[in-house]
Amino acid sequence: MTIKELREAPKLAPLYAKALLPHSGGGGLPDTEYVRAGVEFDPAHVAAYNQVCGFRLGDELPVTYPHMLAFPLQMALMTQPDFPFPLLGMVHVANRITQRRPVRLTDTGTVRVRAENLRPHEKGRQFDVISEYTTADGPIWTEVSTYLRRGGGEGGGKREQLAAPAPKAIWRVPADIGRRYAEVSGDRNPIHLHPLTAKLFGFPSAIAHGMWTKARVLAAFEGRLPDAYTVDVRFKLPVLLPAKVAFTSWQTGGGCYRGAKRLDEGRWSGGGWAFELWAAKKPKPHLEGTITPPDATPNPR
Repeated sequence: MTIKELREAPKLAPLYAKALLPHSGGGGLPDTEYVRAGVEFDPAHVAAYNQVCGFRLGDELPVTYPHMLAFPLQMALMTQPDFPFPLLGMVHVANRITQRRPVRLTDTGTVRVRAENLRPHEKGRQFDVISEYTTADGPIWTEVSTYLRRGGGEGGGKREQLAAPAPKAIWRVPADIGRRYAEVSGDRNPIHLHPLTAKLFGFPSAIAHGMWTKARVLAAFEGRLPDAYTVDVRFKLPVLLPAKVAFTSWQTGGGCYRGAKRLDEGRWSGGGWAFELWAAKKPKPHLEGTITPPDATPNPR
């Protein structure tokens, strides 16, 4: 494997410009890993992120925040000339994050990003982008982002229309949340920024970032999660902005998550959580996910 060591985070504006250029690509995923060492956290940026996503301020970072560190490296990887697919048009279909212990503002560590597991999908081909944040304690945060490139698949049968569950909360998602999240994340994909730019890609209005949606859901669990866990999400239909969405959650595994036994090594026992986010007025699912022990068997992709 080729290791590309970076002294600083890649600048995102040139990478987005690069993504607009014609792309020939290669046959398989590049055998390349991007590495950035000595990564520290900016408290002001963490505070801005927390405000946009609905988290409280504290010394422990939201489980979704290290994605901010990995995202520029992911962009650099996926805009390589030998990457098999163009960046624009790829669909983020799933995201799994495992936290071995809380990531803290005082941590200094190394971020690693690589792509693997190119495989068929009923609507095309999909692959995983693996991101890790490692400190002196070892890998404490791992993310698996699954992307779909449409085309060439066999297609799937028509799926049964499910009824939306009874919501536990209704949230209003403002029209500018795409621009606000783009400001803190650097993810300025035009489908998130403005109705006019979103329409160029076939959307009737701007859509919320999938990772903002995941973060907003996890903010609803603050104070109820142990130090170590895995949160696995599948993205369904996009959230068209502005929106009103319905959130629901329930405990799984026959145990009480709030009262789960905390073990010395940071694991827990008892039940987990499942959750969903739907459109508030129509039976349209936006997101579904689970929160489980960090060593639980991952959901199949």
